[in-house]
Amino acid sequence: MVELLSPVGDLNCLKAAVQNGADSIYLGLDTFSARAFAKNFSLNNLEKAIEYCKLRGVKTYLTLNTLIKNSEFNDALELAKSAYEYGIDGIIVQDLGLALALIKNFKDLPIHGSTQMTVHNLNGALELEKLGFKRVVLSRELTINDIDYICKNTNLEIETFVHGALCISYSGQCLFSSMLGSRSGNRGKCAAPCRLPFDLIENDKKIESGYLLNTRDLCALEYIPKLIQAGVKCFKIEGRMKSSEYVATVTRIYRKYIDLAMSKNEYKIDKQDLKELLQIFNRGMSSPRTFT
Repeated sequence: MVELLSPVGDLNCLKAAVQNGADSIYLGLDTFSARAFAKNFSLNNLEKAIEYCKLRGVKTYLTLNTLIKNSEFNDALELAKSAYEYGIDGIIVQDLGLALALIKNFKDLPIHGSTQMTVHNLNGALELEKLGFKRVVLSRELTINDIDYICKNTNLEIETFVHGALCISYSGQCLFSSMLGSRSGNRGKCAAPCRLPFDLIENDKKIESGYLLNTRDLCALEYIPKLIQAGVKCFKIEGRMKSSEYVATVTRIYRKYIDLAMSKNEYKIDKQDLKELLQIFNRGMSSPRTFT
């Protein structure tokens, strides 16, 4: 069974994800979430969201995936305790100290290593396995061969991003926003300066201008069969700050192709589906062969 995990920024996105075939959703609260500028959920709405999903057989994962200050530690634990009591199916964590406290205090609650942890090789995955993590969301910089090697040599569940925004930096390691505007991506407040225009200067001469650091978005539709064969257990869609229409469209299309890849039918991508992906949000796609 391969899990399709969709982003949820509010209740409308939650319904869009569930009704379009998500096996699981991930969401954040008002604090300690790497998408601080998303609408996010209150504790009261979190309980309703979990109940809505459980009635429909969909798992819910909470993102407590920022770095935590000492003064915030107990508050983060209390949030996790509330989510646990409401029936959350897992918590996605970046801060190693918080993760270890959660593993110690909530022994039957699956803890997932966030992509912000920058786990990019087998040794990193094995360390998380030894510490008691259930799953790791691998760095988005990895090749299929890297992913295949990690999957085949660890008992951790392996989750990978398959669609959405990419960062110009290594996952979890960018300090660009902090340096320019004192807004840290590791605290959920990235200002995305890499999306701005820049001039490239060489020997005091401008040699290029434009959106030089602005990456295309990830689109892994054509690689779904290979990722399944590698042993990836969960495919993750980025987009907690995007619209419910975006969530519905991308979830529906990836549901279609995951099911197709798991069947005995020929794996062929319909150009109409590619057109819909481009129309719902288009920063360019990282898989140009698919979009030609």
